Amino acid sequence: MLVTPAYAQAAGGGAGGAFASFIPLILIFAIMYFLLIRPQQKRAKEHKAMVEAVRRGDQVITQGGLIGKVTKVKDDNEVEVELAEGVKVRVVRATIAQVTSKTEPAGSE
Repeated sequence: MLVTPAYAQAAGGGAGGAFASFIPLILIFAIMYFLLIRPQQKRAKEHKAMVEAVRRGDQVITQGGLIGKVTKVKDDNEVEVELAEGVKVRVVRATIAQVTSKTEPAGSE
C-alpha cells in the first residue's frame, strides 16, 4: 500500500475550519467598507446638498472646467450660468463640481 496512515488522518478539518477560512474575507470586506465605500457615500451626500443649495449669484465650476456665475435657477435639474459678458449656458445641476463663492440670502439684515 502506498498511502501511509498519517496522510489519511490529515484530511479531516471539521466545521470550525470552514468558518475560520471566511474570517479573512469578512475582515477584508469590513476594511473596504470603512476605507472606501463609507467616505465615498459621505462625499456624494455633501455634493448633493451643495448642488441643491446653489442659487442666483453663486460662482460655480462645472466638471468640464468652466467657471461662471449662476444667473437663473430654472428648475430642479438645470441652472443658467453666465460664462462671460452676454454668454449664458444651461447647465445640468449634477455637473456642477464646486461652488467657489456663495452669495448671502436676500434680507439677511
